[in-house]
Amino acid sequence: MAVKNQVQLITYPDSLGGDLKTLNKILLKYFSDIFKGGIHILPPFPSSGDRGFAPLTYLAIEPKLGTWDDIRRIGENFDVVLDLMVNHISRQSPYFQDFLKKGRASEWADLFLTLDKIWSDGKPLRKDLEKLFLRRTTPYSTFTVQETGEEVKVWTTFGKQDPSEQIDLDVNSPITVKLLTDFFSHFNKHNVKIVRLDAVGYVVKKMGTSCFFVEPEIYEFLNWISVLAHTLDIELLPEVHANDITQFKLAEQGYWIYDFILPYLVLDTLFNKSSSKLREYLKIRPHKQFTMLDCHDGIPVKPDLDGLIVSEDARKLVDICLQRGANLSLIFSDQHKDKDGFDVHQIRCSYYSALNCDDDAYLAARAIQFFAPGGTQVYYVGLLDGENDVENVKKNGEGREINRH
Repeated sequence: MAVKNQVQLITYPDSLGGDLKTLNKILLKYFSDIFKGGIHILPPFPSSGDRGFAPLTYLAIEPKLGTWDDIRRIGENFDVVLDLMVNHISRQSPYFQDFLKKGRASEWADLFLTLDKIWSDGKPLRKDLEKLFLRRTTPYSTFTVQETGEEVKVWTTFGKQDPSEQIDLDVNSPITVKLLTDFFSHFNKHNVKIVRLDAVGYVVKKMGTSCFFVEPEIYEFLNWISVLAHTLDIELLPEVHANDITQFKLAEQGYWIYDFILPYLVLDTLFNKSSSKLREYLKIRPHKQFTMLDCHDGIPVKPDLDGLIVSEDARKLVDICLQRGANLSLIFSDQHKDKDGFDVHQIRCSYYSALNCDDDAYLAARAIQFFAPGGTQVYYVGLLDGENDVENVKKNGEGREINRH
């Protein structure tokens, strides 16, 4: 079993040394006895955006970062964790580029979720759109097929551009099932022991719902992909940003989950000098979790802490983080904001900066995390007590770059 109650490092493939080969040397020289829980390498694949999270394929490694042999070598001494964006793939991928060229005649046409698969005439209904948990203002993008001139609308949950760089997959399509199976088999051949299912909560699109963690269909998908993974001796870590009720259901089903609630409650404890909320939560949380304080996105707020905090208190905590240099990720859909309009999805900052670069407070936060039951993940910026990278945000125009040094 690859999942251990040990500390696991999260890093981009180029953040500690510049490439995978150097990363391996650094791990062996400085951290061979520290990260016994493994190394989570954020997407090293060829990608067209979102620092790796818009992959063109999983069958290759970005050449400037290294090769699959480098991944395999890291896996000889550490359990390797890689991401699989089961919800989407890059607009620049050979699969979607073929679809853009040939349209319905493409062998990959059924890989994607065109709107006519959801609405028979391909025209979205306002009543359905109003129920969605939106990650962008419009959940689809429009493209023109090169050979026919046909205009096609394709579901795109994520992406700041229009059309989006991240194209949703139709997980009910046999061709998608085949492609995901190929990706898992490739991982298995190169010493990958754990796969994080990134954005898995969005894979089911069903009208009349929020299209986020749609039950029972989401469990049908998870059960299928779990059987596939386990036949290849791979553990799964579903990445789902949802309230505690949903997370606890996942845990009851036997899945490892992320403790996305802990980072906020630790801040709340240290800011307000009261551990009452944290203590109550620690009494009820499942033990089969990975704890984290910081990551490549931000400190989760909504929907992760829905029902556990009140917006008046949350605003105060958010304001403190903003005063210390943070920026925010917000919720677009009115239906999923609090009644008073509170709409913070994530607080983007380094955890060290959120604690005002106070070493004692930071050590206390890590002590709470390390002693909470479950696996422990430490993001590379947090490992090095990194502060907010405001210049990187200004340079790239992307708020998440504040913690992606």
